[in-house]
Amino acid sequence: MRFFNTEGPVRTDLHYLLPPLQRWDLDEVQALIEQQKYFLLHAPRQTGKTSCLLALMAHLNQDGRYQAVYANLEGAQTAREDVARGMRTICGTIEAAARLYLGDERLHDWTERAWQARGIDGVLTGLLEAWSANSQTPVVLLLDEVDALIGDTLVALLRQLRAGYSQRPQAFPNTVILCGVRDLRDYRIHARSEAAPITGGSAFNIKAESLRLGDFSEADTRTLLQEHTQETGQVFTPEALQQVWTLTQGQPWLVNALAYQACFRSREGRDRTRPIDAAMIEAAKERLILNRVTHLDQLADKLREERVRRIIEPMLAGESLDNVPLDDRDYLVDLGLLRRAAGGGLVIANPIYREVLPRMLALGPQDSLPQINPTWLDERGQLDPQRLLAAFLDFWRQHGEPLLKSAPYHEVAPHLVLMAFLHRVVNGGGSLEREYAIGAGRMDLCLRHGAVSLGIELKVWRDGRPDPLAQGLEQLDGYLAGLGLKSGWLVLFDRRSGQPPIEERTRVDEAVSPGGRCIQVIRA
Repeated sequence: MRFFNTEGPVRTDLHYLLPPLQRWDLDEVQALIEQQKYFLLHAPRQTGKTSCLLALMAHLNQDGRYQAVYANLEGAQTAREDVARGMRTICGTIEAAARLYLGDERLHDWTERAWQARGIDGVLTGLLEAWSANSQTPVVLLLDEVDALIGDTLVALLRQLRAGYSQRPQAFPNTVILCGVRDLRDYRIHARSEAAPITGGSAFNIKAESLRLGDFSEADTRTLLQEHTQETGQVFTPEALQQVWTLTQGQPWLVNALAYQACFRSREGRDRTRPIDAAMIEAAKERLILNRVTHLDQLADKLREERVRRIIEPMLAGESLDNVPLDDRDYLVDLGLLRRAAGGGLVIANPIYREVLPRMLALGPQDSLPQINPTWLDERGQLDPQRLLAAFLDFWRQHGEPLLKSAPYHEVAPHLVLMAFLHRVVNGGGSLEREYAIGAGRMDLCLRHGAVSLGIELKVWRDGRPDPLAQGLEQLDGYLAGLGLKSGWLVLFDRRSGQPPIEERTRVDEAVSPGGRCIQVIRA
């Protein structure tokens, strides 16, 4: 039985899949090859790049007009700045790939001759010259994980490819495709041999195009899920199909992971007579997040990078990105963390990432929380909003100041501490939904626990700005209206300099919103 794939390239005998060559414009790719172009394919991790390259190699070799070889260069990452070791690994990887895919045993001897004649600064050029000159058809070289290489090793690869470019196709590959997570423009190569960082464009100015492998469309997502139905007879309800698309926005790994969890990991999902419904998809999402699967863990690890922080921190706070360089914004789009919305503006790529990012950032404060008794539950075990408010005020007065220091993003530290507290509440059974947007100046939370839903808006009062109360009441009105609620919390974190200690300035007042809703205003 086939299944949804979440590890490595797809295989037709094992996995449900969309034909890889249909995931990009094959006519465009073939035209670039026929024009002897060197170009890039880039996309976020686990979106299907390797599957597409392997399928392209098979397609070209079957056609017979080219000799195509796929080689994954990730093994050379550990060479770092050791160019000799890196070139040995790169050439050895290409030799092994030619042996595996073409049955060509000659490349090792050509490498040894080039090593003796050219040394480390010309060995790759020499190998590719000999291979191309002795090939009956033009060579197409598909190099994967190129941006995993570091420093002088990456510089050496790019410059040796550039050195032989004018000799193609008689004495150098007809086409070289470089593949990685980032576009070439985002390469910042810190090499010991150079006084300043080298950009990818300057090191490899023979690039003709940068192709980006996109996410699944909504139709693609449904087609993939229905592969399971065709094979097993188990259907996805219309609501489940919509929920997969809504949560993932077509991110390939997330689509496969949600479906795998729902259909193969959950006990109810393994009953093929039972339809996969939206509740099962939602449960699958929670399991992925709570288990901190590798894909989401790698995503969270990116939050430590300063280029990522410069964008994610103001986004969480609802601030604008006016001063953030375009290169940084493009970098996060290339990583797949953000996407450019159809109506304009940057947004988190999908609701699952939107959930994961603040959750991961709140882990520091969450792990630092003291033991908290669930005094917010009534005698029947139901959430009591007034008891919850009293518990939060007590918690904040006692522990807010030290916990703010445990938050990794200073500008949104209060948000993260509050979310850490609320996660203790929902761990007893419930959920916490988040909404945030550039320029809104706020973060909205919806806590659901049993039959109770609580809408919360967070705003920060900073130096030089007016009291955010009036704007907050108006914004919260719209949020509560969307949730169908008649009351909620407005939490105003006072981060102005010279304020009294938290335990002294924390208080709660009541206010009426412009729409007539009863609001608890928490000044913290």
